[in-house]
Amino acid sequence: MIGRLLALAVAAAAMGAATPASAYMVYVSNEKGNSITVIDSTTQEVVKTVPIGRRPRGITISKDGKFLYVCASDEDGIEVIDTATMKVVRTLQSGPDPELFILHPSGNPLYIANENDAEVTVLDVEKNQILAQVPVGVEPEGMGISPDGKLLVNTSETTNMAHFIDTQTFQVIDSVLVDSRPRFAEFTKDGKRLWVSAEVGGTVTVIDPATRDILKTIDFQIPGVTADTIQPVGVRVTRDGKTAFAALGPANRVAVINAQTFEVEKYLLVGQRVWQLAFTPDEKLLYATNGNSNDVSVIDVESQKVLKTIAVGEAPWGAVVSPQ
Repeated sequence: MIGRLLALAVAAAAMGAATPASAYMVYVSNEKGNSITVIDSTTQEVVKTVPIGRRPRGITISKDGKFLYVCASDEDGIEVIDTATMKVVRTLQSGPDPELFILHPSGNPLYIANENDAEVTVLDVEKNQILAQVPVGVEPEGMGISPDGKLLVNTSETTNMAHFIDTQTFQVIDSVLVDSRPRFAEFTKDGKRLWVSAEVGGTVTVIDPATRDILKTIDFQIPGVTADTIQPVGVRVTRDGKTAFAALGPANRVAVINAQTFEVEKYLLVGQRVWQLAFTPDEKLLYATNGNSNDVSVIDVESQKVLKTIAVGEAPWGAVVSPQ
């Protein structure tokens, strides 16, 4: 009997070892569906879709995972959702037409791009108090922040610039001209590189944040795909700084880039008009939102293969994954 119990215990331990160590919730903002879709990263199934304010685009999550922040662009506000109940519990000030935003590494404040006002709004999320409004270029969108929280970068779509903002003084200290219609800004985890996508230019620019020198402008060429449909938007770089992924919009591809040599290594076929990207915290999976096919592609980071397509709401725009 003891031997049998021991065997069962060993078998149970083996089964436990085979179970994924971490399960995450993936939250997707559906721009035209006016909703948030929740996906379980273990089952890769939709567990809930909840209504929210009009035209949700940018989406992020608090450091403790308890609250979602969503840009309700046509409501001119930031809706705060309790992740335990998926109910809106607060609406924060944002300035007009918020599109993308980013939290300070400490979790507060929140930096918001106001597309129609050529400003970045700095908001204390605890007090719902605007700390500053920073004038930038025309149609601000992309928001990136250095790992130490000292340097904020905003991209202006019409001015075609990446604006470097001191987070202590709220002053623009430099602006770098990039390709046409920059949409996204992503710092590497060591803070030594800044990646900026340019939708109309069809490129991704890599900048040294210390000197503001352009290190490389990356082009994309996909056999059988016309250049005008290659429109980079979301960019994510792995924690070790070795691999970058770029969502190429209507090209329906995610580019895999060697982040050391800046060479494009392959293209992954995903859904229609791939827009934004989000890693799981362990970086085993990457989620890509496909705005025109109303679905999300799940990419295995190590094998660089698409594992599954998950139907979500109408026009999925942004995605964020729970920290735990």
